[in-house]
Amino acid sequence: MLERLPKFTKNFYFLFGTFFVVWMLFFDSNDIVSQFKLRKKLKDLEQEKQYYLKRKEEVEKDRKELLTNQELLEKFAREKYLMKKESEEIFIVIEEE
Repeated sequence: MLERLPKFTKNFYFLFGTFFVVWMLFFDSNDIVSQFKLRKKLKDLEQEKQYYLKRKEEVEKDRKELLTNQELLEKFAREKYLMKKESEEIFIVIEEE
């Protein structure tokens, strides 16, 4: 059976090169499957980064608007932090499902 193989396949360098390629493709810590998983994770993280950059711009826009508009700032403080003037009372209504 070994006599039928071409002569170059019996060469040490060919055997070692083949072993090296197989090892790098399937058994190494940086094998093909790991590379595909890492590439997918990188793509997902880049999409998440774009989402958060967009969200950051929206928040900065809202913040700038809040700091420049006194009435909007007062409304935000009343709704979010339940702040009130001294002469006011607050009633919190909780809707039950």
